[in-house]
Amino acid sequence: MTDMLNERAQKLLKALVERYIADGQPVASRTLSLLPGLDLSSASIRNVMADLEAMGLVVSPHTSSGRVPTARGYRLFVDNLLTVSPLEQEAVAELEQGLQPDSPQRLVHAASELLSELTHFAGVVMTPRRADVAFRQVEFLRLSERRVLLILVTLDGDVQNHLLNTEREHSPAELAEAACLLNQHYCGQGLAGIASRVEAELMLLKGDISELLGAAVEFGRRLERPQDAVVITGESNLLRVRELSDDLDRLRILFDTFDRKTELLKLLKETCFAPGVNIFIGEESGLMTLGDCSVVTAPYCINGQVVGTLGVIGPTRMSYERVIPIVDITARLVSSALSYPE
Repeated sequence: MTDMLNERAQKLLKALVERYIADGQPVASRTLSLLPGLDLSSASIRNVMADLEAMGLVVSPHTSSGRVPTARGYRLFVDNLLTVSPLEQEAVAELEQGLQPDSPQRLVHAASELLSELTHFAGVVMTPRRADVAFRQVEFLRLSERRVLLILVTLDGDVQNHLLNTEREHSPAELAEAACLLNQHYCGQGLAGIASRVEAELMLLKGDISELLGAAVEFGRRLERPQDAVVITGESNLLRVRELSDDLDRLRILFDTFDRKTELLKLLKETCFAPGVNIFIGEESGLMTLGDCSVVTAPYCINGQVVGTLGVIGPTRMSYERVIPIVDITARLVSSALSYPE
């Protein structure tokens, strides 16, 4: 699209978008003519603005002689004309302080709250998918003749208990042997990931402790199924956005989307494996209820493996040059806090 715009048109579009983001008022040709660095008459600006309008990049509201960007105009601006500055140190320090590796669940909520506080929009985080829960220690504890408690301690300190009803009674020596085999040979790995190797062990063991090992692997598989959820913070910030709050019915539909979370979860899942920061402007998200919003997202990882997505939902008239680095740095800090030494 920028190939169709000469340098003058690009400068005018950039100036118009930046001015509209700053004050939220339709931008008139005379206003642009007074900006430093353009050096164009009002007549020349009007001609270029007419061209931009014909291309669907700006539009004239019915009640004003000025123009505002369309979703298409914002897209061209974000992709080709936007200059993103490094995030100020105070904001980086606030993120670092607020994203301590306490527990994954608390970290996710803290990330959502910080995204909301720093952008004054809604912060959204998809909770980590338990794609490969690595364990630190496994124990088998005999409760009664055919009842065994499986205790699994993950690398991040979570303790998972599971009651096994076994086909036969297992001696303390067998329980210790099964735990020792897993702890000595597979500690630090995910149970689902070692399934094929453990199954080979089961063939050799011919039933002595194979039932215990098989039960541990199956429990690990169930743990590692995705447990998707979405944490949303700061929805009330959007009540203060004039473009959204002017239409109460539209705002109610937007908040219904937040409450259901289903559509948001689908969107966040789709962006999980798209590298870097992703920006959806208006209906680009595929959600009609977000037609007046932009969604800025970035994936986060545990030891290099993508496990979720976080981001910000706000009006299309948002300060992209500020929101983008906030989302990017938050994703990097969450990844660092969740990862553990290998």
